[in-house]
Amino acid sequence: MTRVVCIHGVGQQHAGERQLASAWHTALADGLLRAGSSLALTPDDVRCVFFGDLFRRPGRTLAVGDPPLDASDVEAGFETELLLALWQEAARTDPAVLPPDARTLARTPQAVQRALNALSRSRFFAGVALRALVLDLKQVRAYLCDTAVRDAVQARVAAAVDERTRVVVAHSLGSVVAYEALCAHPRWPVRALVTAGSPLGIRNLVFDRLRTGVHGRPGDWPGGVEQWTNLADEGDVVALVKDLRPLFGERVRCHVVHNGARAHDATRYLNTAEAGRAVSDGCRVPR
Repeated sequence: MTRVVCIHGVGQQHAGERQLASAWHTALADGLLRAGSSLALTPDDVRCVFFGDLFRRPGRTLAVGDPPLDASDVEAGFETELLLALWQEAARTDPAVLPPDARTLARTPQAVQRALNALSRSRFFAGVALRALVLDLKQVRAYLCDTAVRDAVQARVAAAVDERTRVVVAHSLGSVVAYEALCAHPRWPVRALVTAGSPLGIRNLVFDRLRTGVHGRPGDWPGGVEQWTNLADEGDVVALVKDLRPLFGERVRCHVVHNGARAHDATRYLNTAEAGRAVSDGCRVPR
């Protein structure tokens, strides 16, 4: 029986549900402490929906690492557009990153290489190998553009939610997964959604591709949720749009938090007082 269901983002293909649940449970418990909440979450109260294995090459082991991808593997269209959007946001928030110019925005192969070079010098992507960044782009595209992948991920979310689930906590691409799942299942007992480092507000690439049910449309309120809290760090390039209210309505509680050098780190989002209050309030919302 699960009170809080957690949904991870990209780059977790070499992790696992138990590993992530342990880290996220600890971070959530610290967030509850920061918020001064009396709510106690046991490890059994928290379940992580894991779908990273869908992007892991068959027969590979953790010692092998990511596939040897480079700029030539970034496909035209969605992957290039997303890469350039991340570059623009990184340049806005990090003085070490030179902004793209009009010539770069022509979306040529040279622009892709320049974008990767620029992002490699940013604080946000410090320590991220080029091949890992390219693979992350491909995972986002796979979820948003490949119906089979999308359906497989959504099936795992549906299997994790039970009659006791009250809160869904989602990070990065997981927030897109969570939003679509809640829109598709308005009768679920989930009463609170907590999104962190979310790309939901990126028009065209993400927002306009959201799948919200037979009669739904992007921007609809997510199912039977009573409370939606969105957390974004000012330096989080993935959370390109920090304020989701213009797209999803004034009911979304939007907070800017400070995660230090690891702006997009899930556990740094979840151990904040803002996350603790959202989870505590969500667990207490009447069904």
